Parts: sequence; C-alpha cells; structure tokens
Amino acid sequence: MEEANAVMSLVPLAGIGAGLAVIGAGIGIGKIGGSAMEAIARQPEAYNKIQTAMLIAAALVEGVALFAVVVALISK
Repeated sequence: MEEANAVMSLVPLAGIGAGLAVIGAGIGIGKIGGSAMEAIARQPEAYNKIQTAMLIAAALVEGVALFAVVVALISK
C-alpha cells in the first residue's frame, strides 16, 4: 500500500520533468533558428549549408527532448 502511495506521489514530478524537457527543447530550437537566421543574413551565399546544419541540430534536440519525455513518463 505504501509503495502505491509513493508511486502516485511521483506522478506529478514526472509531468514536471516532461514539461521541463519540452520547454528546454523549445528554447534550444529557438536559439538554433535565430542563430541560423543571423548567419544567413551575414552570408546569404551559405544558405544551403546553414539550413542543413540547422535542420540536423534541430532534429537532434527534438530527439533528445522526446527521449527525456519518455523517460520521465515511464520512470517509477
């Protein structure tokens, strides 16, 4: 019985952890996009290379965020 109560008290913490992961990913992707726009404004001829690097970095950040959300929600 006490174990069930202990697990139930951790459920809100898992939600907070998942929310923090999503907020962190949003901030990270925003910084990536903003920096890419600045780089393109400075060197328009490097648009393709900057865009490719930006998309790869954003995908990696999104993958880490998804992993963090899953771990937060399945951990006991």
